[in-house]
Amino acid sequence: MAFMEVCLWTLLAFVLTWMTYHVTNRRKKTPKLVDTAAQERRDGGPDVIIVGAGVGGSALAYALAKDGRRVHVIERNLREPERMMGEFMQPGGRLLLSKLDLQDCLEGIDAQKVTGLTLYKDGEEAPAPFPVEGNNFPYEPSGRIFYNGRFVQRLRQKASSLPNVWLEEGTVRSLVEENGVIKGVTYKNSSSQETTAFAPLTVVCDGCYSNLRRSLIDDNAENISYIVGYVSKNCRLEEPEKLHLIMGKPSFIMLYQISSTDVRCGFELFSNHFPSIANGEMASFVKNNLAPQLPSKLRKIFLKGIVEGANIKVTPTKRMSATLSRKKGVIVLGDAFNMRHPAIASGMMVLLSDILILSRLLQPLGNLGDTNKVSKVINSFYVIRKPMSSTANTLGNAFSQVLVASTDQAKEAMRQGCYDYLTSGGFRTSGMMALFGGMNPRPLSLIYHLFAITLSSIRQLLSPFPSPLRIWHSLRLCGVSLKLLIPHLKAEGVIQMMSPTNAAVYRKTYMAAV
Repeated sequence: MAFMEVCLWTLLAFVLTWMTYHVTNRRKKTPKLVDTAAQERRDGGPDVIIVGAGVGGSALAYALAKDGRRVHVIERNLREPERMMGEFMQPGGRLLLSKLDLQDCLEGIDAQKVTGLTLYKDGEEAPAPFPVEGNNFPYEPSGRIFYNGRFVQRLRQKASSLPNVWLEEGTVRSLVEENGVIKGVTYKNSSSQETTAFAPLTVVCDGCYSNLRRSLIDDNAENISYIVGYVSKNCRLEEPEKLHLIMGKPSFIMLYQISSTDVRCGFELFSNHFPSIANGEMASFVKNNLAPQLPSKLRKIFLKGIVEGANIKVTPTKRMSATLSRKKGVIVLGDAFNMRHPAIASGMMVLLSDILILSRLLQPLGNLGDTNKVSKVINSFYVIRKPMSSTANTLGNAFSQVLVASTDQAKEAMRQGCYDYLTSGGFRTSGMMALFGGMNPRPLSLIYHLFAITLSSIRQLLSPFPSPLRIWHSLRLCGVSLKLLIPHLKAEGVIQMMSPTNAAVYRKTYMAAV
């Protein structure tokens, strides 16, 4: 009997010891996994890997490194880019750039000051300046135009000047994934050696042609049209502080002073009519079809580049709504994450807004390896960005559709109404230009102006008296207006776009005077 009691007590002691060990081990297991990132940092590994060192990757690297993070940036080509896009920094973008302490990157690149637009339509022209007085905007209300490559190089130099930023040339081939969590990247370095880098957080910021986003987000990118452009050298516009926008056919034509001696000329074309560049059809199209639509003061400069054999570039315009990544341990940013038509040149502004929001949300996190906390940050980021991103997305895509010439009477009435509204002066012009410039990222204001343009267009369409045909076209015009808005309400979220609170909080938190 005594022997049996001893055996039972021994067995009980063994079970209790095992249970105590098991519970203690389980409690320690999660912190141990979570603390891998902290251990990695102590061992010299990076906190963040950024794929791409364009505007977004370089700016984010600088922001995170200033907060003490170790950042490894991998860029496919570190030579100065020769992109045609990303050449216009709106006033709102300049404010956000200053919030990131990167405003000096606009210096020393021959950037040109822009105070607004000059619009042209059917032989008429009118100014549409950024509002100067009563704009509730805590920064100089002007934009900057520059060669994108020069700006990118300045950002790279500033980021790499920090000791905790490692900028490396290499081509990222794939993401390293473990149980639904991204652990790092596999890439080929400048010596063509295949290597792997690990970090608690990976940021994919490799542009509109990203080969990584398909495995992370819903790749709903849609090709809309093409922007064709070239540079006329050694010339200067009569109004170099204006972006000259011609509402022509088949769509818009634009000219702007990209440097003190060069003018960028560009226009939009569609795939159903795209002349060949190689056999000279494009040059003939510019001379015979587009140039006659320009006012005489712009025509000579517009033709100068073609006559001198300027390099004609083509860039597709894309549209893609933002969706969150399905994987943990990774964030997608920039054109790999969200695109809109470049008609209002807001891409860099939205990107800088995203970087400012994200860097501030990540600041309190001591350990980026805690995927649950990082996921909460990303979800918050997705909501907070809406006032700026949804305003820019909706306005850019709506305005681009209005700019397209049409034989449809309702669509042409909307086009004329937009021109008249933008150039009428007063509250109409200042309100719209504040939205264009990112000075008032408020979706409700955009919706108000869109309906005001619609009503103004209907009034013109019904003049001098409302015949049955004019009433029919007016009803169709209402349909056109709703088609410009409703898809974005669905994509961006009705609550996020209609909430005045979100916009007020965004302005107070991210756009207030320092």
